[in-house]
Amino acid sequence: MFNNQVFKRSCKLMGNRFELSVVAANEQWANDRIDAGIAEISRIEKLLTTFANDSETNQVNQNAGIAPTPVSRETFELVKRSVMISKVTQGAFDITYGSIDKRLWNFDEQMTALPDAAVAKQMVRLINYRNIILDEDRCSIFLKEKGMRIGFGGIGKGYAAERAKLIMQQQGVISGVVNASGDLTAWGEQPDGKNWTIGIANPDASRQIFSYLSISGLAVATSGNYEKFITINGKKYSHTINPKTGLPVTGIKSVTIITTNAEIADAMATPVTIMGVHAGLDMINQMKDIEAIVIDDNDRLYTSKNINIK
Repeated sequence: MFNNQVFKRSCKLMGNRFELSVVAANEQWANDRIDAGIAEISRIEKLLTTFANDSETNQVNQNAGIAPTPVSRETFELVKRSVMISKVTQGAFDITYGSIDKRLWNFDEQMTALPDAAVAKQMVRLINYRNIILDEDRCSIFLKEKGMRIGFGGIGKGYAAERAKLIMQQQGVISGVVNASGDLTAWGEQPDGKNWTIGIANPDASRQIFSYLSISGLAVATSGNYEKFITINGKKYSHTINPKTGLPVTGIKSVTIITTNAEIADAMATPVTIMGVHAGLDMINQMKDIEAIVIDDNDRLYTSKNINIK
């Protein structure tokens, strides 16, 4: 056991920095397992990307309002789970967010005023998970309205992390971490027999650590406005858009979700941000095996009922 060490590698996939860590005694053995994890993430990227015309996601989008698109069972099930999360979060999570016009929100220096509320509302009219029609028998997806688009930005990297973990576990990795730009899943123990120590970024200085968690067999995802935001008239606006209004969310600096699955952790971080501190935590408190840590714009800390921050 004492010869074990952590072997890790970083790479850019799905537009994010992934870091895969494996506990092993043999470097070559560890690298082969990491290769398998990376290959799996690349496979999922090809399946879900909106940057390649032939991806299943784009085929579904191109046929919006025209005809159902047959897809792989894998994509079908991911969309089905996404729709379920939309129902649970009352639409605060919605993969049809891809329908929003990029001209509305570009979050760059040139942006000096909020879009008109009526214009924003008009632009988000196509965001509606209820207009995703799933045909179980034909394994097809149909977007009812022309111009509708789905995208997996809110769930894809968590799903990929979970899949990479599974592939590595199947190849004998009993301890490791897959970290997708802060959405991570950890299992087993470090070489010294201790749990993995996970740092949560400080929302005011993302290179600093705000708090540490000791975890094993859990997934953690953090969504924060510290990565991408604009300031208009002294007020900070997050890059997270409320799908109901088309306007950016204010009030919360960061949300960290702790649960058993990286896909769920990834998908639940944004809805809590959109719903706000009290409604968001109320929802989390009604769910099993999931916890949240929220920091508001005034640096106040809130947690779901089973968390004790030291």
